[in-house]
Amino acid sequence: MPKLEKSRNLAKRMGRRLRVDDCVVVDKADMKKAQIGAGVGNFMEWYDFGIYGYLTVTITTVFTQGLDEGLGLLVTLAGFAVSFLVRPLGGMVLGPLGDKLGRQKILFLTITMMALATALIGMLPTSESIGLWALIPLYLLKAVQGFSTGGEFSGVATYVSEFSTDKRRGINTSFLNSQSMIGFAAGAATVAVTTVVTTNFWGENAMLEGGWRIPFLLAIPLGAVVIWFRTRTPETPAFELEQKLPDGLPKSSLFHRYGLLGILKNYWPEVLIGCALTAADSSISYILTSYMPTYLETEVGVSTLRAAIATVPVLVGVAILIPFVALLSDKIGRRPVYFIGIVFSLTLMVPAFAVVQIGTEWSVYIAMAMIAIPAVCFLALTASALPALFPTASRYGGMGLTHNVALSAFGGTAPFFSQAILQVTGSPYSPAYYAMFFSLLALVAVFFMKESARRPLIGSVPVVDNTEEAKELVADQDTNELIDTSTMPVFSEANHTNRQSEAEPSAE
Repeated sequence: MPKLEKSRNLAKRMGRRLRVDDCVVVDKADMKKAQIGAGVGNFMEWYDFGIYGYLTVTITTVFTQGLDEGLGLLVTLAGFAVSFLVRPLGGMVLGPLGDKLGRQKILFLTITMMALATALIGMLPTSESIGLWALIPLYLLKAVQGFSTGGEFSGVATYVSEFSTDKRRGINTSFLNSQSMIGFAAGAATVAVTTVVTTNFWGENAMLEGGWRIPFLLAIPLGAVVIWFRTRTPETPAFELEQKLPDGLPKSSLFHRYGLLGILKNYWPEVLIGCALTAADSSISYILTSYMPTYLETEVGVSTLRAAIATVPVLVGVAILIPFVALLSDKIGRRPVYFIGIVFSLTLMVPAFAVVQIGTEWSVYIAMAMIAIPAVCFLALTASALPALFPTASRYGGMGLTHNVALSAFGGTAPFFSQAILQVTGSPYSPAYYAMFFSLLALVAVFFMKESARRPLIGSVPVVDNTEEAKELVADQDTNELIDTSTMPVFSEANHTNRQSEAEPSAE
């Protein structure tokens, strides 16, 4: 008997029959608030990555005075590594708290920490005044940023996924990464504008003499706006429904809120799949956004200003294309689009780094556009595919663990390891090989990944546009392959008194 048929028969025996009033009809006004509130925080996170990435060479001079230039660059890039090494801790702490206390409360906390840490970096003393001790507060603040972002993207992806209708979850969540790219482009543009203005008024060394602080200090007004938006975002219907489930429900892996050990025990295949997809996604996207400025300056000889200016239109183009690719995934499925992205990664990364070596303006644009193509495919899916791996009760915790462990180990450290491998081997193609390796791992993961497009999230009821759509789902629930009520918190009244016998032991 096919697996889906067995699941449906089990659902019938347990009295799990979908009714019209079980379905959630999305509130479009709340959905818009959720998208804006989540997106502006994501913008803020990547704005910081942008200014740090495009000020890497400047920060090296400011904070590592006295060190060898090559060693100083690695020390500065280690700031990225510090923040990303702390991210898993943030995900492990903030993710389970988001499952317990609510998505909205934790997202308010994460963005407040991020804004304060970014602004404080702009107030730090430099190595000129206190020597290499200046690196300690820099690393500490990067660690605070890493901790907060450990709960940020996994939280906003969970948040918007649970607000979205099932048939449009791909495009609705894709705006998160579009806003990320716009945030990074804004960071790059801010660095470019600050460089032009300060050098025109105060001379060529203006950025070294304090101009570098301006992009970081702009986080104060920007953070105030983001925090204001976060105070006005509602909680997700899926979380509120999960909190209201009656006593006596079976404590199976779908409806029981697990801690980290429970998530690892019950969902280790999903964790591995999510880690592989995130490693491929983040290695490509962080090479494009965080490492290319350094590569262009140190290996190709492009100035800081030219590198920043070249990146802005490419990232804006990525932001525009992401929703279209996500919409495609809503139509044909997440897995086919992942396969497309993997093929582009394996075929375009090496040629891209060959083209950029030409060193002309047009070659830089073409090379970055070639890297952007597979990046778009992965970025379009991250916020819809990864939350769908885990059930509602443990979704934030599962995302917080999976996404941040892989991002920290293989994405955020991509600039550091790419530069280190390049310095050891002397091969200008080292970043390309780094990304291609993780794309091969993602290929394996996609073969084992279940398709989630147009389906309700595991542990949640269907989310629809209107009551008529809900009626159609209820009428077709026995034949619709997208509906499996055994994964939903829907139960007949007759079974409410018999559920305790179906309970499984919980595992924390």
